[in-house]
Amino acid sequence: MKKRIVILGAGESGTGAALLAKAKGYDVFVSDFGPIQDSNKEKLKKVDVPFEEGNHSDDLILNADKIIKSPGISSTVQIVKNALAKGIPVIDELEFAFRYTTGKIVAITGTNGKSTTTMMTYHLFKEAGLSVGLGGNIGKSMAGQLVDEDFDWWVLECSSFQIDGFTDFKPHIGVLLNITPDHLDRYDYNVENYVASKFSLFKNQDKDDFAILYTEDNLINKNLDEHPFSSKLLELKFDDLPYEGAYANPSGIIINLNERRHTFSQELLTIKGKHNQTNAMASILTSKIARIKNDKITDSLPKFKSIQHRLESVGSIYGIEFINDSKATNVDAVYYALEAFTRPIIWIVGGVDKGNDYSQLDAVSTNVKAIICLGKDNAKIKDYYKDRCPIIEETQSMQEAVEMGYKLSKDREVVLLSPACASFDLFKNYEDRGNQFRLAFQLLEREIELKKLSQSC
Repeated sequence: MKKRIVILGAGESGTGAALLAKAKGYDVFVSDFGPIQDSNKEKLKKVDVPFEEGNHSDDLILNADKIIKSPGISSTVQIVKNALAKGIPVIDELEFAFRYTTGKIVAITGTNGKSTTTMMTYHLFKEAGLSVGLGGNIGKSMAGQLVDEDFDWWVLECSSFQIDGFTDFKPHIGVLLNITPDHLDRYDYNVENYVASKFSLFKNQDKDDFAILYTEDNLINKNLDEHPFSSKLLELKFDDLPYEGAYANPSGIIINLNERRHTFSQELLTIKGKHNQTNAMASILTSKIARIKNDKITDSLPKFKSIQHRLESVGSIYGIEFINDSKATNVDAVYYALEAFTRPIIWIVGGVDKGNDYSQLDAVSTNVKAIICLGKDNAKIKDYYKDRCPIIEETQSMQEAVEMGYKLSKDREVVLLSPACASFDLFKNYEDRGNQFRLAFQLLEREIELKKLSQSC
């Protein structure tokens, strides 16, 4: 008799897990308490996976041998509590996918910077000619990709919610960039629980694996002794490091590994700022563990595309990340932007239309929670999405659009400026549009900070 797997949540990760489970011969059922995007329904129907939406039916779920839960679903949700009470294992999509890969895993976590580090590491591996896949909290589902193809390496962005669903998941290289109090509503408002979640990324590693940690981060440094692991610790620092790991100073990024020192000029980096130096240290050190040659890294770093106005993170407010993708002036560019995120998106779009065919975005717009139109004529956008997106707002200034994005979003969600259109109706050019987005974010951040200070007085 076939083992039964139930998937809770039919987003990118849930649908991918369902496709892999079906391919591996399981009896599969998908349940989503909300509506399921049409594109994901079609994927499930194509391989004869039954599903329900708008409800979680106990009789269809609690007969499972195993449940794969979307990371966005809290363990306090009643159906999950009922499953755990019955002794049904509840795991994450990455935990399930891990069981079907022969590749080595690079797992990257941290409250901030994990997307940049994941993308940069993947870039360095790919440019060096390695067989490498990208997944986790970014890009496409790892499980879904494994239906058709495995890789020698997988570079995965891992949120704490995903890590909480790991039991046997074992990265060859685990990276912890930083920890700041976040998502505490999921951790009983206890930062120690959140810290424990991050450190548990390393729990299954052994002496042949590597743990890369930025040990100048206060919460990492403070809790390092409280969460021991068996893998080899490699530290990231800004002070000189006499032992193995990586550090940065004005002369460059220095990697100490296998009794050799490798120096990479800061000028090679297209991402600036101290936090991005930490991200780069982690990516380069990971590349050296993977035996990528220095000349390959040196050639690849300047090609990394996380530049101004192209998937550029301008900052976060209460866990809501604001992404400047103003350079995305056509549908093809927006496709890659929407594809890059598995988190819910509040999408700021509009401007001078170039004859856009928005149906080209159907496959990657499944995470769009709300659309904010920004332009003088938004009729085409509103007409196309009126039955596809539950929330559509119209604005006439960048400040209004950013403030609306903040009001419509919540923790872990993304406010994405990716216009799909030229900028000349309201802005000088795409740079001006992107700069105004950044300025509007800074003004909003300052306003919220001032309000917080006035309330504390």
